[in-house]
Amino acid sequence: MTDSAAVRRSANPVRAFFARTGTVRRPVLAGVVFLAAAAALVAQLVEPSLLERVQRGATAIDAGQWWRLGTGMFFHDGGIFGGIFNLIALAVLGTFAEWCFSRVQWFVLYFGCGLFGQFLSYLWLNPVGAGNSMCVAGLLGALAVVVLRDAGPLFRAALLVAPLAVLIGFGRGRAAAGLPRNGESSRG
Repeated sequence: MTDSAAVRRSANPVRAFFARTGTVRRPVLAGVVFLAAAAALVAQLVEPSLLERVQRGATAIDAGQWWRLGTGMFFHDGGIFGGIFNLIALAVLGTFAEWCFSRVQWFVLYFGCGLFGQFLSYLWLNPVGAGNSMCVAGLLGALAVVVLRDAGPLFRAALLVAPLAVLIGFGRGRAAAGLPRNGESSRG
């Protein structure tokens, strides 16, 4: 039985992830986007009414202000703490993503997922809001694919536990709150 360092390294998905990064380069795109989002956060803290003028708002978008789908990716509706959290997530995940993907891929992932998320939020989830969390979530999803692709079947199976626990907990929480479960009617 072989117990070489190469075998152990390939069995560990975290090491496989960092092995995939290849040459570590400066995260130029992550840095530029970080600075733009940080400047937007500072501007909206200095002038609080600015957020209302640039955030994603269904009424304003319906009135022709479609550019709010883009500006909503730079400003933050979570105040200073939400903005700082989003900036830290961007710095960490943006850097890892820039090491794993080409800069063109990073750009398309970040802004493509961001625009998709902003558009879905406009249509369905929450018609008013802002933040780069949708963009960062796109990078996180792409990084998860890299890790899962290099991971073994046992690690992939273990990753299913967390979403299942959340789904089970959500169902129990709805039942405890007296809300109907899927397929049940809320009318008595």
